[in-house]
Amino acid sequence: MTKVLVLGGYGNFGKRIVRALVKKEVATIIGGRNFQNAEALKTELESKYAQVAVIDVQNGFESSLLALNPKVVINTCGPFQGANYEVAEICARHGVNYIDLADGRSFVCGITALNETAKRNNCAVISGASTVPALSSAVIEHFGPQFSEIEKLRFGISPGQKAERGLATTQGILTYVGRPLAPFSGHEKAFGWQDIYAQKYPEIGTRLMANCDIPDLDLLPIKYGIKDIRFSAGLELGFLHFGLWFLSHLVRIGLPVNLPKHADFMLKAANWFDRFGTADGGMHVMLIGKDKDGRPLRKTWFIIAKNGDGPQIPTIAAIILAQKMVKNQFDFFGAAPCVGMINLDEYLAELKPFEIKTYEE
Repeated sequence: MTKVLVLGGYGNFGKRIVRALVKKEVATIIGGRNFQNAEALKTELESKYAQVAVIDVQNGFESSLLALNPKVVINTCGPFQGANYEVAEICARHGVNYIDLADGRSFVCGITALNETAKRNNCAVISGASTVPALSSAVIEHFGPQFSEIEKLRFGISPGQKAERGLATTQGILTYVGRPLAPFSGHEKAFGWQDIYAQKYPEIGTRLMANCDIPDLDLLPIKYGIKDIRFSAGLELGFLHFGLWFLSHLVRIGLPVNLPKHADFMLKAANWFDRFGTADGGMHVMLIGKDKDGRPLRKTWFIIAKNGDGPQIPTIAAIILAQKMVKNQFDFFGAAPCVGMINLDEYLAELKPFEIKTYEE
């Protein structure tokens, strides 16, 4: 039986991927170090398509991979900032398709280092199969034909305070808070979680936003000729957003503040304020440029997730790609970031069961 192995399969994103694949009758292995957590998810699913495997990606992964013999590995074990390609390289060397949900800028952009290995072994190694750059590039592909030129891209994400948050995601963000970001199109100098502005969303109101470091900053200007790009993220509760902004200045002036080291504490502290927020979040994508006749054109697209369904959005690209790989419908061999690989219609089709809507302006 063709199998998909989900590393971190009981985690924040992993469990959502496992549920979706099992529901689609794809044989899925819930992989991770904690047998009890994996077994609990399997028991909840009550499906013959779910099985459990104790796997440590840092110890003995290669032997586990060979024993399980999956067709696809989905890696949700972040944070990917500063991570190496050992798991992806092992998969590529043994001809196993690999997908991850990485948002680390250098990690996703550098995945092409495994291109020759993946090609030689007839498999695909896809990094960044998440909201960025998978969904962000899908939106650009959707609206791109209306433009003769995309001059600016402004986009960002603001999750609801009560939406489930993972430790790895928190650690990833904290690695660049207050630190200088590598230059990107239109911005030679920017710092993580600074340059605050307010973004108005349909249904959920106005959210504060601040600079974030993601692979799109390098990938999208090259792919789509964008001259000025900026991505931001925001917390629903303004006082928490400003609190992190204050910490970013402590880091920026050089104080010995190791924010990633305190990620677990900061996440638990933030969770205490859930009573003051909602489970509603959103993403915006604003394209500014010229239409086919050279006239100014602006398109703004929103996706709004309510009732805690926001964390479903980052999982969709991996779910779609895994299904295609299992059915031998993915004809790409090599290693690449997940840019332009999924169209917007198929992405949104997977989100129909959830309380998620889109808007255009």
